[in-house]
Parts: sequence; C-alpha cells; structure tokens
Amino acid sequence: MKRLWWIPVSLLLLSGCVPSDSDETEVLKTEEEAAETAIIPSMQLDDRYYRTLLPYKQSATRGKIVNRLNSRYDIKEAENGLLRLSQNQFSPDDYYFQEGQKLTDEDANAWLSRVSKDNPLGLNPADPRSEAQKKAGERPPAEILAHIVEQNYLVKTNEETIRLGGVSIGLALNSTYYNSVNEIAYEEAIPQAQIEKEGVRLANEIVKRLREKEGMAKVPITVGLYKQNSRGAITPGTYFSYGVAPGGQGKVANWTPVNEEYVVFPTSGAEEKYREVDTTFRNFKMDVEEYFSNFTSVIGTGFYQENQLRKMQVDIPIQFYGSAELIGFSQYLTGLVLEHFPENLEVEISVTSTNGPEALILRKADQKEPVVHIYE
Repeated sequence: MKRLWWIPVSLLLLSGCVPSDSDETEVLKTEEEAAETAIIPSMQLDDRYYRTLLPYKQSATRGKIVNRLNSRYDIKEAENGLLRLSQNQFSPDDYYFQEGQKLTDEDANAWLSRVSKDNPLGLNPADPRSEAQKKAGERPPAEILAHIVEQNYLVKTNEETIRLGGVSIGLALNSTYYNSVNEIAYEEAIPQAQIEKEGVRLANEIVKRLREKEGMAKVPITVGLYKQNSRGAITPGTYFSYGVAPGGQGKVANWTPVNEEYVVFPTSGAEEKYREVDTTFRNFKMDVEEYFSNFTSVIGTGFYQENQLRKMQVDIPIQFYGSAELIGFSQYLTGLVLEHFPENLEVEISVTSTNGPEALILRKADQKEPVVHIYE
C-alpha cells in the first residue's frame, strides 16, 4: 500500500507558498526606486520554478487575457509555456520572477487594436472597408494578434539591490479568427505561414517599442510565438517558435522552433507516434472501469516535448461520495499508476465530483511512490 496523506485543504494551499518560521528571506532595495524594498523568499518549491518577489506586483494588462484568449486552457498555457521558454535564457537559480511592469494598460489597448487614423499604434491590420462594403457583408482582414503576455526577470547586483535582468514577451496569435458581419457570425482559419510571418513582424515591432521605454535599452528580450487553439477545444495551443533580442538590439534574432504538443487520450488519431501511449492509456482506462462503473469518463491529456511524452494528466469525474469508497478507489488508482505508466513519466490524476475535487494522485518523473491527497 502506498502513502496516503490526509491534509486539510487550507493547510495544503498554505504550505506550498508560505515559508516556515525557520525559512530566511532577503529584503533588498530595487534599483529603480531606492525607497522601495522587495522580499525574496528562500523557499523554492522546485528547480523548475522561479522565486517570486514580494509584495507581489500584478501586470497592468493581466485582466485582458480572459477576454482575448479562446479558453481557460490557452490562458494558462500562454503564461506557463512562456515560463518554460524563459528558462532557456533566465535560469531560476539566478533570476527572480515578477509579472510584467513595462507594458501599460494604455499600451495594451492601443497595440491589440487595429491600426487606424485614430490609433496609429495598432498592431492588427487596418479595416479598409467602406461603409457600402460593410453593409454588403464584406469581411475585414483577420486579426492575428490576440494578446501580449509580459514577464519580468530580475537579478541581484553587487550592491545588494535588484534590477531588471530580462524580459519575456509571449505573443498569443489566432489560428482561427471569429467575428460577425451584419450580425452573422463567421470563423476564418488563418494559414500557418501567415501566422509565422505576422508573428515575426509583430515581435520585431514590439521589441522596437519596448526599447524606447525607460530602462529597456540594454535588457535582453525573449519573444515566444504562441498559436492558440480554437474555441471549444479541450487542449491548449502551444508556443511554436521563440527568439531573443540581445541587449541593445532592436530585432529578434536566432529564431528557434519549439516542438510541444498536447494530445487527448484515448485518441481517435491513427498516427504511429501516439499508438503505444494510446494502448497504455486504454488498458489503464479498462482497469479503472472494472473497479467502478458509476463514473462518467476517464480522459487523459498528454504533454509532448520533442515528440517525447513528458506528462500525463488524467481527469476522472465520479458520482459516488462515500469516504471509504473514495479511499479504496484512490488506493486502486495509485496501484494502476505504477502498473501502467513508466517511471520516467510524470503522472497526475485528479478525481472530482459535483462537490469539487475529491482526490489528487501525483507521481513525478523518476519518483517510485506516488503521493496521494484526499480532500476533506
């Protein structure tokens, strides 16, 4: 029998983000504003995560992401994927994370709109239609730029202050443009070649504009191009390319392709690269169904990097509520993780009901025993 942890939900949430009494923190002054201090917690949950400066500063454009992206999956991945890309340039051992502070609300409103006489800073194409053409139902050019994600990375100086050491920009690009003409809705697929071409153009223009802001002339800027998924998709899009504008440079250089993908299992696709994983997942699903039949479905989402499966996230909605039943089911699932999934694969199983989350089973890559949490 594997380890079974009983932890109140409130304690679980606090333990991951609040240092214990024995943890030390550093209080440093920011380089830009000598009167302002920042706290750097000593606790780092994982070497994949950046330590975050306190007090936490929100980006001025944070609220716009909800309205600009198609789904909650894209909202999460546009930010998390940019964090992964940033690690290629800004090591979590040396840099500290802060939400973007350079782009203002006014910047976002202007840049994300169409370029026009009234808005010369717009980064989406102008609408050249006349009033007669609009009434006739002609469509405007598709808007490709959906959102701009900014992340700041700070470093300590020899004077025990902190300064901006790097900026990452994620450009969320539409793969499908949704609009309406004369109250008739339509959708327009955007070719990949057009997305890539516009992404590079937008990246260079945004870097040029950022260089004009105070303190940004010599800061390296990483730009990732994110292709968001269509509405109704149950997986997010992914970043497909990124490049870096070194300090002092006004253009992005050395574009590098990003090979990441999310795949839903069981899959109906016949591609050979998914076949082995699909068979494994179907066998896992069959064993779950043998134990309990009164749940709705078992859905897995696989995350691939460089054509290799790195993580499998499984969602299992259930209809039973008994504590003993839930414990037994969680123990059974834990055994199935060890039986079906290889040790080098990170596996996360979330059991939910209409009451909310019921159990979480997590086995990190190369970890022999999963950790099980039963929500009270």
